[in-house]
Amino acid sequence: MSVAAAHPRPSESKQASWIGFVASARAWLFLIVLIVGFEVWSQLSFQATFVGNMFNIRSIAVFTVAPLLLAMGQTFVIISGGIDLSVGFTMGLASVTVSNVANAITPIYGTGVGLAAGIVAAVLVSVVPGLVNGLLIARLRVPPFIGTLGMYGVARGVAYLLANGTTVPVHNDALAWMGNGSLGGIPAVVILTVVALLVLHYVLSQSRFGQYVYAVGGNRAAAVRAGINVRGVTLKIYILSAVCAGIGGVLYAGRFSAGAAQAGEPLLLDSIAAVVIGGASLFGGSGTIVGTLIGALIVAVIQYGLVFIDVEAFWQFVVVGVVIIISVLVDQSQRKGGRVDE
Repeated sequence: MSVAAAHPRPSESKQASWIGFVASARAWLFLIVLIVGFEVWSQLSFQATFVGNMFNIRSIAVFTVAPLLLAMGQTFVIISGGIDLSVGFTMGLASVTVSNVANAITPIYGTGVGLAAGIVAAVLVSVVPGLVNGLLIARLRVPPFIGTLGMYGVARGVAYLLANGTTVPVHNDALAWMGNGSLGGIPAVVILTVVALLVLHYVLSQSRFGQYVYAVGGNRAAAVRAGINVRGVTLKIYILSAVCAGIGGVLYAGRFSAGAAQAGEPLLLDSIAAVVIGGASLFGGSGTIVGTLIGALIVAVIQYGLVFIDVEAFWQFVVVGVVIIISVLVDQSQRKGGRVDE
């Protein structure tokens, strides 16, 4: 290693620090640029405000809920070095389950009991795909991509079977209110999602389990040598991801007053995009719940903003895909920049 490489000049050090800061704050910066861009476009084209319109803000917040719930569980998985492709149909399975159970219990025991029974059933059902994923990956060493892809198909088939190939209307007023009601002008689904966000942020950033998740993703072999039960942690991670998808399915059924097997199918890409755009590395070992929140907001602003300015809806997929690619390239650049050339 040369002396120059070992001791970079002050100007190079400042430049590297500045680049590192921009890279680490890229999600926040991109969100600000997006909001400003849509605001300027709206003012010039329609003489109306984009960000100052409370209807737009409320709509974006509601748009963010479902992909964010999937993404919060996906954050733990990606930080650990894995991927969960089954969350979309796990969400659909949960939405069908809560609708069926609530509809069966409500006429007999009332709205409250029907709602509680439906939620419990949906969460328990969603645990099953997570448990199977965790066992396949932790115990049988099946690659996460393959294991969760297989569960994607299984959950999809079971969900369609329970729904008889159609949607399941909800006949429970409490569940419908949960999806469409509000408290103090704030949608109930947003309040419930914020509560889940705070809990999972604490778990990931402050608990021992959260530190184990980072350790497993950062260096699995070192985590084993440190005495961490890597198999147990991995199992819990995939169960947590499935439960988040299950909660998303419950809120979906409430919001649309129906359970649908395909409820979360289009949200899989959005959930992964939110995590990656928010700064998590697909190689594992880094990421935060706050970053995932910003990533989910970016995806929601792109989707809602393009519709707002009357751009064809299919461009949403193009733009989100491009943003994912850019985020991965930035992450790779950061990883390369962190290595010392010999």
